[in-house]
Amino acid sequence: MVMRIATFALSDQMIASALRVQAVMANEQVQESSGQKSQDFAGYGADAGRVVNLQVSVTRSQSYIDAASIADSKVQVMYSAVGSMTNIITQLRSQLSAASVGSSTATSSVITYAQQALSQVGSLLNTQYDGEYVFGGAKTGTAPVDLTGYDTGTGSLTTPDTSYYQGDSEIASVRVSDSQSVAYGVNADNSAFEQVMRLLKYVGNSSTLSSSDLTSALNLASSALDAVSTVQSKISTSASQIESASADQSDYQTFAQTLGGDLTNVDVAAVTAQLSAYQTQLTASYSAIARIQGLSLANYLK
Repeated sequence: MVMRIATFALSDQMIASALRVQAVMANEQVQESSGQKSQDFAGYGADAGRVVNLQVSVTRSQSYIDAASIADSKVQVMYSAVGSMTNIITQLRSQLSAASVGSSTATSSVITYAQQALSQVGSLLNTQYDGEYVFGGAKTGTAPVDLTGYDTGTGSLTTPDTSYYQGDSEIASVRVSDSQSVAYGVNADNSAFEQVMRLLKYVGNSSTLSSSDLTSALNLASSALDAVSTVQSKISTSASQIESASADQSDYQTFAQTLGGDLTNVDVAAVTAQLSAYQTQLTASYSAIARIQGLSLANYLK
């Protein structure tokens, strides 16, 4: 008797319930195919803010990694240039040592070598990376060393002279995190490089070198070599700091992406199992609805 009176209301309730299950299934089918809980931030509910923050932080972290990569490439170029300079000064010191106990021929040879080396060191200090001069401070578009006029006359072995320098005093640095910057720049007017230039200018522009000149030049060569080696060591330290900071950012990205995935990704296997259960439930609901809708008073009275 109850079924005859309440058939419409019961049918309506079952249809509404079936439609709700169908809507849930449609959403989970999208989740199953995409692997994501939602196609927009609204679908993440209370976690939406965290998801946005994580995505922003990952993007910012990548910008630090990219900047660190460029800086590291510049540092490698600088390190190589300074290494070549070290070789030049090592060779000059050897020739000065030989000239101090040798003949006039040895003296003439070291003068010729210094003339060539001055040009070589000038070129090394004008080293570029990706079209930018790396030893000129912030003036990356201007060659930091200009030997015009500088390479005339002997100058002095004891008086510093950076008149060859065309850059500024800015020291290049790179931001590798929200709270850390690494200074890696070395400018061509650095005291180590100035000693090298001063030494090469004096020796290369001398017509002859006395015993006293050779001794003073040899002392300056040793000092310059130590100073240049110190610069190279500092460049190496900067490279290590940059690479370490970049690795830290990569580790953070892995952590943030994993955390973000926990908030946005679904367990596809679990969703598939749920879909199967909902499919069974929906099939049963449609079957029940069909039976209810097939009921009639005439059939009941038969």
